[in-house]
Formats: sequence, C-alpha cells, structure tokens
Amino acid sequence: MLLPTTQALMIDLDGTMVDTMADFEAALNLALADIDLPKVSPAVVSIAVGKGSEHLVRTVLQHQLRLPEVQASGLVCDNTTVDNMYEPAFLRYQHHYARVNGQHAKVYAGVLEGLQAFQAQGLPMACLTNKPTVFAKDLLARKGLDGFFGHVYGGDAFPRKKPDPMPLLETCKALGTQPSHTLMLGDSQNDAQAARSAACPVVLVTYGYNHGEPIRGVDCDGFIDSFTELRL
Repeated sequence: MLLPTTQALMIDLDGTMVDTMADFEAALNLALADIDLPKVSPAVVSIAVGKGSEHLVRTVLQHQLRLPEVQASGLVCDNTTVDNMYEPAFLRYQHHYARVNGQHAKVYAGVLEGLQAFQAQGLPMACLTNKPTVFAKDLLARKGLDGFFGHVYGGDAFPRKKPDPMPLLETCKALGTQPSHTLMLGDSQNDAQAARSAACPVVLVTYGYNHGEPIRGVDCDGFIDSFTELRL
C-alpha cells in the first residue's frame, strides 16, 4: 500500500504494535480475585479493550456481576453495585497491571521492520494510545520500541480519548504536521473514527482488537496484514 503524501505517523499500541491481551487478562484476573469475583473469559476482555482502562474495568465488572454463580451469592448487578465496586477494582487493576505490563505481551511480526523503515525515511512518529501514558511508555521501553517515537501520548494525556479527534489533532500539532498529511495507523474503529473526524488518513491492521467486530467493515483508507506492507 502506497501513501506518498504522508509526512508523519501516529501509531496505536495495543493490538497494533504489541499483542497485550494476555497482560490485560492477567491483571484483570488478579484484580477480580482481590474483590472476590471469578476470572473473566478472554472473549469478554477482547471486546472490552481499546477504550481506556476505565471502560475496560467497568465493562468487565458489569459482566462478572451478571454471572449465575455471582448472582447466586446475593450480589445484584445494578448501577449502584457497579459504582461501589468500581474504584477498588480499578485501583487493584492499576496495581497489578504495573507489575505484569509487558510480561506476557509480544511484538507483532513485521512491526520492528516497519518502524525501522519509517525511521529510515525520516518520518516523525508518535505513539497515540488509549492506554495510560505511564504504562504505554513502560511497555514500549520493555519491548525495545521506545526509540522510534518522539512523542508518546496515552488516554490520560488529553481531556478526551479516541474515538474523539482531539488526541489526533493535538498530536499533529506536536509533530508539526497538518492532519491531512499525518497518517493514523491503528487496529480498530476507535482509530478510524477519530481519524475521520480529524481529517487524517487512516490505515488499519487486520490482526488487532476491534471490540469483537469484523475489522474489514470499518471505514478507513486501507488495511494491511503487516507494517512491512505500508509504503510511505
């Protein structure tokens, strides 16, 4: 795929550069054990990831509280119960994620080679993710990818997260490029929706996390199976 007008890139992290699903599952299950709830299934986690840690924890809590074995214990799955359990669950999740971050994660095939090619072309790059900034920076460093990015912005870096266009527009300002010449490279409808609203071109990888929905149904400028397929 050739996008010749690209002057800089914004690249998502989870599901785009690094497969972090096992990290999410490990941290969530440790947090759930701390508040006496059963383990969550990988299928639930795969649907819930991508919109920030707050959304992830709340969605998992709501699902777990509806399980028959939890209902049988007398816990009621309503907004009050979820609200009461959310803060301790979130704090425990953050605690455990800081410890497991990167331990079970793997860099996708082709990512390193693609980043090296983009860097060799002199293209400025920013990592733009809904993951908390401190976790994003730690993960990039642990996987040897931090040297490619002049900027790393997480879901807490701006007042609003993707799919809002604000993070993309602010990142374009930091990169010093116009949105129309700044490519968003991601894995989900969040990335595509944000890019469309920001008037940025957007390409999606086919192997990531898209909330359980088929990725090829998402409106974008193209799909790639590997970073090495992108020609800029």
